[in-house]
Amino acid sequence: MGPPRSKKRRPSFRKLLKTSGVKLENKLKNKTFKQQNVAKKQRKEQKRLRKALKSTANSKPQELLTFAKRPDEEEEEQFLEELPSDMLEEEDLQQMKDMAQRASFITRDLSSSAPVHSTKKRKSELLRNLEKVPRKMAKTEEKEVIHLLPIKDKRGVVPQSVERVIERKEEEEEEEEEEEPQQEQEVTDQPGADLSPEHRELRLTQRKQQMAALASAVIADPHTTIKRLKELRSMLSEPDPSIAVTVKKLVMVSLMEVFKDITPTYKIRPLSTTEKSAKVKKETQALREFEEGLLSQYKFYLEDLEQIVADWRGSRTKRVQTVSLDSYRGLALVSVKCLCELLLNLSHFNFHNNIIVVLVPLMNHQDREISDLVCGAFRSLFAQDKVGGASLAAVRVISGLVKSHNYELRPEVLQTLLSLRIKEVQMKRDIEDTAPKHKFMNNKDKKKNLSRMQRKWKKAEDKLHKELLEAEATESKEKKLKLHTEVLNVIFVIYFRILKKSQKSVLLPVVLEGLAHFAHLINLEFFDDLVTVLQQLIQSGDLSNRESLHCIQTVFTILSGQGDVLTIDPLKFYSQLYSVLLQLHAGSTNEDVLIALRCVDTMFPRRRKHVTLQRVMSYLKRLSTLSLHTLPNASVAILATNRTLLQTFPRCDALLDTEVQGSGCFLPELNEPEHCHAHNTTLWELRPLQRHFHPTVQTLASHLSHGAPTEGSKSLRAELSRRPPEDLFEDYSIKDMSFNPPVSSQSAARRKQEHFGTGHSFLNKDLQKLVDQVLTSPCEGAEPSPGQGAEPDLT
Repeated sequence: MGPPRSKKRRPSFRKLLKTSGVKLENKLKNKTFKQQNVAKKQRKEQKRLRKALKSTANSKPQELLTFAKRPDEEEEEQFLEELPSDMLEEEDLQQMKDMAQRASFITRDLSSSAPVHSTKKRKSELLRNLEKVPRKMAKTEEKEVIHLLPIKDKRGVVPQSVERVIERKEEEEEEEEEEEPQQEQEVTDQPGADLSPEHRELRLTQRKQQMAALASAVIADPHTTIKRLKELRSMLSEPDPSIAVTVKKLVMVSLMEVFKDITPTYKIRPLSTTEKSAKVKKETQALREFEEGLLSQYKFYLEDLEQIVADWRGSRTKRVQTVSLDSYRGLALVSVKCLCELLLNLSHFNFHNNIIVVLVPLMNHQDREISDLVCGAFRSLFAQDKVGGASLAAVRVISGLVKSHNYELRPEVLQTLLSLRIKEVQMKRDIEDTAPKHKFMNNKDKKKNLSRMQRKWKKAEDKLHKELLEAEATESKEKKLKLHTEVLNVIFVIYFRILKKSQKSVLLPVVLEGLAHFAHLINLEFFDDLVTVLQQLIQSGDLSNRESLHCIQTVFTILSGQGDVLTIDPLKFYSQLYSVLLQLHAGSTNEDVLIALRCVDTMFPRRRKHVTLQRVMSYLKRLSTLSLHTLPNASVAILATNRTLLQTFPRCDALLDTEVQGSGCFLPELNEPEHCHAHNTTLWELRPLQRHFHPTVQTLASHLSHGAPTEGSKSLRAELSRRPPEDLFEDYSIKDMSFNPPVSSQSAARRKQEHFGTGHSFLNKDLQKLVDQVLTSPCEGAEPSPGQGAEPDLT
């Protein structure tokens, strides 16, 4: 046998060709690499030489070395000096002296590095430039002949023409005045030059057309032209300072409208690595590319808006040079408007929480316009949010803002929380009742308790139920209740912190109003502490009328709801409201009448079993007194409340009987409703109210004076009897009130106008005569007319 065959196979010819190609490629790479290194070394050497030349040129030259002269040279110089100067002519001697002075190398200062003939060259260049400047000739007006339509008369056809002076353009004039030939570019093409209004409008029109074309292309077919968004967004960096601000504003608004139109109705989920590497259909891949491009451009757009707002808030100097410092306020206002629109219209899309984080601090900004704009946007968001996801994110950020500013914010920030649509939450006892008492069946229990057919049917039923829920596309009630409960918990955390740590804060009135608004949703475990704190606030005497009314409303809302099981005596709150009623009037506190009527509604009709008849009579009497010095809308609402009290407590009709007498005397100034003896008085206020100028007040006063009957001729019509006092207060407000009294005298119209402005009602005809007398007098100090010496009786 021969030697064993080698296991290594000989390379084929094709493989040899491949390896030879690789070797040639490597050789070329090595050759180019060596050439690059040689060129690099040469550049370094040249740089080193330039540095050396520069250093030697700038350094001070050393003095020339002097050597001792030989004896032969000394004898020669002495011989030349001893020669008589008469042998030279004067002209030759002067010429030699001049040549010696012009001998630059000998007479020149070696320490100077400037060229010898620099001044001469400079003068020659100046002359050459002056020669190139065109001569200014006398300007002659160039005229253009415009031929008009001919006319025809007796002579025949007569041609017509008009001469017009040609105005030279600014660009041509600037070109003529240029001194250097290198500046061939026009001044108008420079980004920092001032443009005429015509050129500015022309450039702005070009930018508008470009924006319109890009936006229309994206909206027409967003899946294929999504890359055009980048071109449109790049216009935010406009280099021309004359139109930069306007272009930026237009681009921001255009992008906002485009995103509102092309954004899908779902949230884009980022793909995992396995999903990216998996093979999909062309349609799916195109959809993924569209979503990825849309999401990236939307993110960059939001970053641009945020950067504009941050630059304006920080008053930075390192900003875009094309935009002045004064223009940044307008840019910031437009960017905030765009963010507010995206907050309201794209609450389901990505980066919505980022928009909330940017906008919430602006609610407390010192610029009132921007603050009101952002607060209004959040009110609209809270009002339109039915599920509660966006509201929860916003409320959490607001809570952090309140805490970071140490409870020193604008009250409008917390005022926005009153727009939340929360009507039902999960209470603790509700959670315990609705909690599942048994565990759900797992696979083992299903196999044990259900047959094979039952398991099959159960699986099909669950699948069908899931598909039905997806088809309905509605959020479950459990999820909505859960989110609303979390929102309300965050709100109460804000309120309770302020009540505990910052009772002197400007936010206290808004907190009390919010507690009154959400009092029916407070958990039972907070009732005792909350009532104690509110009672201390009222007794401190630092609260205004409206704040006291909010405290009282909160307490009685709690007691009329879940707090009915608590053993709390609210007698002090009854007395406090009874004293506040006399401080209300037709001026600044007329709007507080509505809050007081809400308190009365929760104190008496809803707690009819817990109040005494004496207390109801006292309130009925004081409300009637209050109706005399309020505006007509408040008087109508008060009389409607008295009607409810009379129908709820029929025994109070004793106040309408003038013949009934009781023991004691009525004390109208005493602020204790249980001890003021209201049963010893009558509702005499109904008599002057029947002569009130407002017809609805007259109708209600007459109705109450007859005992508020539900049937018969003295009963109210349906539109008044079925409306609650709150609706009547809004319907008969000053803005919507139309009054046409059946009088024709000018003095009566004046009295009506005077009453409408002050809110005081007239008691009788004598007072009306007195008012007419004052209005018709020529001056304030005029004497009364004859026959009017007696003072009218006002009782």
